[in-house]
Amino acid sequence: MSVNPEVLFVQPTPAAEAAPGRRAEARESAAPLRPWWGLVLPALVLLGGELAVRLGWISAHLLPAPSDVARTLVGLGAEGLTAHVLASTVRVAVGFALGASAALLIGAWVGLSRRAEAVLDPSFQALRAIPSLAWVPLLLLWLGIDEASKIVLIAIGAFFPVYMGVSSGFRDVDRKLVEVAQMVGLGPVAMVRRVLFPAALPPVLTGLRNGLSLAWMFMVAAELIAATKGLGYLLTDGRETSRADIVLAAIVLLAILGQLSDTVMQQLETRLLRWRDTHDSRA
Repeated sequence: MSVNPEVLFVQPTPAAEAAPGRRAEARESAAPLRPWWGLVLPALVLLGGELAVRLGWISAHLLPAPSDVARTLVGLGAEGLTAHVLASTVRVAVGFALGASAALLIGAWVGLSRRAEAVLDPSFQALRAIPSLAWVPLLLLWLGIDEASKIVLIAIGAFFPVYMGVSSGFRDVDRKLVEVAQMVGLGPVAMVRRVLFPAALPPVLTGLRNGLSLAWMFMVAAELIAATKGLGYLLTDGRETSRADIVLAAIVLLAILGQLSDTVMQQLETRLLRWRDTHDSRA
């Protein structure tokens, strides 16, 4: 049975052609509101924390006021805070790149091959349940306390969310799309490039975002154990010196860096998935 490729494409109606323009206009009109709305809750929390400490409802020793944490950040900036932020960011970037790259390859293999899924997936599901701190003693024994053990731990944290997104994304591609592509005569490489990968892209990008978030979490676990520089080291230093302001300052920096990196991934996801007509396209 042969299918004319031209029948796979439907001539858009004027209303359909106008719909993307309307969606783009609606998004542009709503875009300026989103950052401001996102700042409402943090502003209320900061204001409530400041008032609670100043009015004596909460001990400043246990929970410093946001203004005190801000002063601590300024003081740490003069003492080399940039080096700590840079060290943690580089570790996350390298570990995430390694873990995500391996997950993309293995996840695609598992998603496309039933045999690979039967052999590999049960083991990966068991390894995924191991807590981050459980890896630390083994990595320290194998790789020592240098950068290698930290980066490998971060790569492990990034691997599993990306693997889950990629394998499930390829596995759940609509069978009808594959059958139509086969009738049109697409080869294996063209099938992956033009059908399977675009169809699996939404869960793949979700897995990448989750993997990046876990990379930051695993970075803290790595630096809490053995580090002389980084945000995890600042957390340990604040705990050992009973400086809650340093601990909160490090937590604030982790939240800001995590939000910035997730925003980059979110912008990438929006750009790559502009072709979708989803509920998010509403005015």
